[in-house]
Amino acid sequence: AAAGLSYVGAYVINTYKSYDNFLQDKYALLPAMIIICVAVVMFIIGLIGCCATFRESRVGLGLFLAIILVIFIAEVSAFVLGFVYREKVKTDVQGTMRSVFKKYDGKNPESTVVDYLQEQLHCCGVKNYSDWTTTPWFNSTGNNSVPLSCCRQDMKNCTGRLDQPQEL
Repeated sequence: AAAGLSYVGAYVINTYKSYDNFLQDKYALLPAMIIICVAVVMFIIGLIGCCATFRESRVGLGLFLAIILVIFIAEVSAFVLGFVYREKVKTDVQGTMRSVFKKYDGKNPESTVVDYLQEQLHCCGVKNYSDWTTTPWFNSTGNNSVPLSCCRQDMKNCTGRLDQPQEL
């Protein structure tokens, strides 16, 4: 379990590099760091449990039980906090995404990240393609279209025009 959590934490940190313009708050990596720390702690606790079992130590097994109970309480607390603050996180991420979309010009690093995100997630805009109509890029192009990264991958001749939403 500790090895699996370590892999997940490292994967999140590695993936973060692709989306760091959307997550301007550097504390966004905190959950991944916590996951890695939990993996290390789990390994140590598992080692304590194994050693206590092999030695048949009542004190060691009692310590192991106490640690497991503390971890269970922490997990329940984390679940409750995640449930309570889920809307705040959603609102913050959408606000940050909208600000990055407003900086889109097709050339800057934010534009590259937006294009990458839309292609990888097969989406267009924050909620849908109509989000692009309020961006400076949309108004400056004058051709009533969204970036080509909004186009469905199976559409070869997609121009990103809003009068053909089935292609987006």
